Amino acid sequence: MYIAMNRFKAAIGSEASFEDVWRNRDSSLSQVPGFVEFRLLRGRTNTQEDYTLFSSHTLWQSEEDFVNWTKSENFRAAHRSAGERMAMYKGPPVFEGFNVVAGI
Repeated sequence: MYIAMNRFKAAIGSEASFEDVWRNRDSSLSQVPGFVEFRLLRGRTNTQEDYTLFSSHTLWQSEEDFVNWTKSENFRAAHRSAGERMAMYKGPPVFEGFNVVAGI
């Protein structure tokens, strides 16, 4: 199993819009080979730096499945309008990928 996460700093006041983008996106992930599940996580608000932390979390059968998705037309379509939403972010997303080594 492989976990792919992107951490986002959403500007304070844009949290609802940020969440709406994710809730209403046209996702074809369920049709992608190796995809298992998706979650959007909301973290704490950092008032000193003016953002709320979010993380997108996807679970894949393998790292290879995830990499194949990043090279696909589905990936390009899913990220096509990302630049239009930059005003709600405090900096670019930060990617973190993990191979699962233990679990229950």
